[in-house]
Amino acid sequence: MKEEQLTGVYRNNAGDIISFLTSEGRVISYRKALMEAEEGTLTGVNIAEMDASVSSIDFESTFVDQLPELY
Repeated sequence: MKEEQLTGVYRNNAGDIISFLTSEGRVISYRKALMEAEEGTLTGVNIAEMDASVSSIDFESTFVDQLPELY
């Protein structure tokens, strides 16, 4: 699979990120984005290790806040 980047973000009414749009036009969930970033198929995303069992997308060191919000 070709490496993709995040190009847009979908948020719920509370402002929480629920999914992303990729450069290949796929809409993927937050969990799927995290999994693909860990696998290296989704580039430009930094992963923050919360503890031994939890990871999250490190939004402070990525450009997610600069992505256009989609509806």
